[in-house]
Amino acid sequence: MHLPRRTFLSLAGAAIPALAAPPAATFRFAVIADSHVIDKFYKGPENSPEDTESILHSAERLTAARDFLNALRPAPEHVFLVGDYFHNYPSPDVDFYFQNETRLDIAKKITDGFRMPVHAGFGNHDYDVPRVTRESSHELFRRKFNLKPYYSVEHQGFKFVHLNNFLGATWTPGNAAFNKAAGSLGEEQLNWFEAELREHKPTFVFVHYPLYIVQPKEVSDYGLHPLIKKYRDTIQLVLSGHWHRWFDFGRSYGPPHLVMAATRYDANAYLIVDVDTKGMKHRLVNLDLVDWNTHFSQPYRPVA
Repeated sequence: MHLPRRTFLSLAGAAIPALAAPPAATFRFAVIADSHVIDKFYKGPENSPEDTESILHSAERLTAARDFLNALRPAPEHVFLVGDYFHNYPSPDVDFYFQNETRLDIAKKITDGFRMPVHAGFGNHDYDVPRVTRESSHELFRRKFNLKPYYSVEHQGFKFVHLNNFLGATWTPGNAAFNKAAGSLGEEQLNWFEAELREHKPTFVFVHYPLYIVQPKEVSDYGLHPLIKKYRDTIQLVLSGHWHRWFDFGRSYGPPHLVMAATRYDANAYLIVDVDTKGMKHRLVNLDLVDWNTHFSQPYRPVA
């Protein structure tokens, strides 16, 4: 059968898929921690005047950090929030959070204003065991934020893992090891984490408690610390929050480990990370602006 030239070219063109754009050689992401958003049901005060002042301004400081990151060029492609998304629970009743506008809704409204995806993890104030069951917290995170208790995100050949150090024995009421000052993951999550690491993709790890207060071993010689050391060549960086101040543990745990300050205290408490996808390396863009062992960092001002 003879086809007109125009028809032939049209069919030929349709048969050739468009060439996909090659992946970018670099990308940027940002990290924040401890936003501690409150609502009209909040009842203070906190432990000190400074803590009370910070909690009363937590929403506006998270908003300011968001507005800065939205305006940053090049723009971050993802933002990761390392726990304490909001500050405690005004009620143990799950239905309460669907009958009232609460700190969960306010926190989500602020982070929905980011121009890039925001991936939040659990902090100790995102739980309230035994008053609020862990299952209730997980249900609220699922229904309100579409988030799992722990999960990973992949981007441009890199993996970003949100761990949850509140699922092990130290956060299980009735367990002999119950001690909320210490973090633990539980065997199921440890197995999941090792399966993620076995893929040997360059990985950034987020866990709310600093490794210093996470139980090193949980099942015989198996635990978070040995896993991180075993895969030190895969893990690019471990980032934590909770202490609300900047600390650098260097390579005490194998891969570099940083503890971040809180947006609750300082709208400049963000970390900007540029990633080289070819060299499989990263650079902490604003680390030299951090005032170590304090809540504070100088604002990052990109060179025009």
